[in-house]
Amino acid sequence: MRRFGSGAAALAALPDLARRGGGAAPAIPSAESAGSEMARVERLGGAHLFRGEPGYPALLDQIDTAPPVLTLMGDRTLLDRPAIAIVGARNASGAAVRFARMLAHGLSERGWLVVSGLARGIDTAAHVGSIASGTMAVIAGGLDNIYPPENEALQRDIATRGLLIAESPPGTEPRARHFPYRNRIIAGLAAGTVVVEAAPKSGSLITARLAAEFGREVMAVPGSPLDPRAQGCNLLIREGAILIQSADDIIEALSPIGGGVASPRGDGPPQAPPAGEADDSARGAILDLLGPVPLPIDELIRQSGIAAPTVQMVLLEFELAGRIERHAGGRVSLRT
Repeated sequence: MRRFGSGAAALAALPDLARRGGGAAPAIPSAESAGSEMARVERLGGAHLFRGEPGYPALLDQIDTAPPVLTLMGDRTLLDRPAIAIVGARNASGAAVRFARMLAHGLSERGWLVVSGLARGIDTAAHVGSIASGTMAVIAGGLDNIYPPENEALQRDIATRGLLIAESPPGTEPRARHFPYRNRIIAGLAAGTVVVEAAPKSGSLITARLAAEFGREVMAVPGSPLDPRAQGCNLLIREGAILIQSADDIIEALSPIGGGVASPRGDGPPQAPPAGEADDSARGAILDLLGPVPLPIDELIRQSGIAAPTVQMVLLEFELAGRIERHAGGRVSLRT
């Protein structure tokens, strides 16, 4: 939109941009299918929030893989509050569940929005502890999907008193591949992520790793070295995560950050200068530097000697053509 001047002009240019990148261009959904999806969200009582609109979460907007569109259900004013993520094991111990619930309650009572993934165990405890004062659940499926089944009442309560967020359209059932994408949203929304209990290879550690890549605080609750469910947290602390024993510890760790998570209200996003035009030599030079190992875009600009707007334009063409993959931390690689 910044380059072509309007949404309609940008959409009209997509097929040509994809062809410039080479490879098979992906199918572009029709206006009818998009309208049908939007109507379905409205019937559910939800709404769409597009990246670039006023109100899109500012911290989430800072990450390279921020969703272009979110579907929301519930109290959107909660996006104006500073957020903290609490995640952990699904098969958590009773003590860890109780501690997560106490942490979430203490944080929400003091004005923080508690973000989690509505999974069993620690996620559920975090939502239960903060539902009265401010909680937000990021789910892996569509707004109309209840998962896990035992959290049906909690999910409906959050959609009324809290805020429910999904990236996938209605009708999407959560699959294993969806959860890492969900985790990046949780980490991106929050000023910091607290891991209460986690095994060494759990999804909670993926969320913590993403939070670190996004430049956010990573915090962990220590546990017994005899409990496998505490090994992930102890490992995080050994690697530099902040040791957490109370809500006060979290607030103290995040106090220099402060601020909310909502974009400043205004007439729209700041306008950037139009991207530079790319020629075949620029495309060839950038393609030669790319490989299966993710490379930071800043490094790509440095090594190619090509202007940043032109590099970004070429990467967009390659992405539309399905030739590259984007990774956390502003990195790209050739699609294998």
